[in-house]
Amino acid sequence: MTLKDDWIVGFVDGEGCFSFSLIRNDSLRFGYQIQGEFTVVQHKRDIQLLHKLKAHFGCGAVAQNHGDRYHWRVKNLTHFLDIIIPYFEKHKLVTNKQFQLPVFKEICLRLKAKEHFNEAGFNEMKVLVKKLSDLKK
Repeated sequence: MTLKDDWIVGFVDGEGCFSFSLIRNDSLRFGYQIQGEFTVVQHKRDIQLLHKLKAHFGCGAVAQNHGDRYHWRVKNLTHFLDIIIPYFEKHKLVTNKQFQLPVFKEICLRLKAKEHFNEAGFNEMKVLVKKLSDLKK
């Protein structure tokens, strides 16, 4: 079975998540690591769908999430910018995720530009991470 673009978009609209988190890390200059991920979670009975998504996009990993739930997760910035974001810019999301994607992209671009290496840029990134989190509510 080959996955069709409309099916992928609908599936991700329902089951996907674009997120960035601030992870406490005292060894870093500003005390936090900015970590992103794109995740789709499914019950183990449908794990084959996660493997099909991984094969379709050519990136990420399928692993146990918790209990009988599994995820396909992408955490690589280059994969976000070169694969995931362009795909969903071409094949439009229709749920609230359509508003999350541009913020997710902005965070990725700022990380790539290393804007978080200075205090002002890091503080702007924290605002964007919160904005993305608020859009998921």
